[in-house]
Amino acid sequence: MLEVSGVVKSYGTRRAVDGVSFTVERGQTLGLIGPNGAGKSTTVSIICGLLTADAGSVMLDHSAIGVGASPTKRKIGLVPQDLALYEDLTAFENLRLFASLYGLSGKRSQERAREVLALVNLADRASDRPSTFSGGMKRRLNIAAALMHDPELLILDEPTVGVDPQSRNAIFETLEKLKSLGCSMIYTSHYMEEVERLADRIVVIDHGKVLADDTPTALYRKLPAQAALRLELAHAPDEALLTRMRAVEGVTSVAQNERLLEVRLREADDALPLAGWLAQQGVHANHFQTARTSLEEVFLNLTGRSLRD
Repeated sequence: MLEVSGVVKSYGTRRAVDGVSFTVERGQTLGLIGPNGAGKSTTVSIICGLLTADAGSVMLDHSAIGVGASPTKRKIGLVPQDLALYEDLTAFENLRLFASLYGLSGKRSQERAREVLALVNLADRASDRPSTFSGGMKRRLNIAAALMHDPELLILDEPTVGVDPQSRNAIFETLEKLKSLGCSMIYTSHYMEEVERLADRIVVIDHGKVLADDTPTALYRKLPAQAALRLELAHAPDEALLTRMRAVEGVTSVAQNERLLEVRLREADDALPLAGWLAQQGVHANHFQTARTSLEEVFLNLTGRSLRD
């Protein structure tokens, strides 16, 4: 549905986007993640036709997206990182205003406003102004505004920034419903668990370049360990036991902190055989837990752990 090919954008001597390419299939949700200053927002702005790329192309349904008015751009709904609402209008009036920008008016505009208010669970606040809303409610109304013209591609640029867990969950219920209806989405976020929950495919971008573009499962496999077994032992293990443990099939590394062990495993299924091996060695655990590789670990492995400001 969307094809981004070799997009480049520079600001003076700084290249914010450096040959970014990826595709979005119809009905697919693509997670676009990267550190601060990685080039995500610039890429989104180019896709939406808000910025002109220095090189490369963006095609939506085989039609080029450019700056300025374009019928192709009507297929896109943008939920910007900064709230785009008018505080002196009611929620219902805000939606009708955004509908009019896409040529939707009259009875159909009113019907669509009621539909999307119900979708984002704000039907009972239609006559209230956003100035009376919580941060989470404003975020949901922001999403509703982007849905008024029933776009084929919804682009969400960090839509849950600064909202409480309940509001975040409400936003996700809305997005999951849209996904079930076949809406294509690009989702950018710093919250890795959100991308894990929603995305069918993930693009990791840093310093303006694509570092990875794959399914979540395939990205997890880029790490040497896919899971971990964390144990609190009854007694601190000796070095001989740790050496033997590192040689057990499926174990990739063992880290010790007195009686606490974290054993990295090649596959999650390796946890049970290792637990059996420990029992055979007479090792008793007071507590243990398993954990799988997270998207955050993949992200840090690709982009590094140094602080970005």
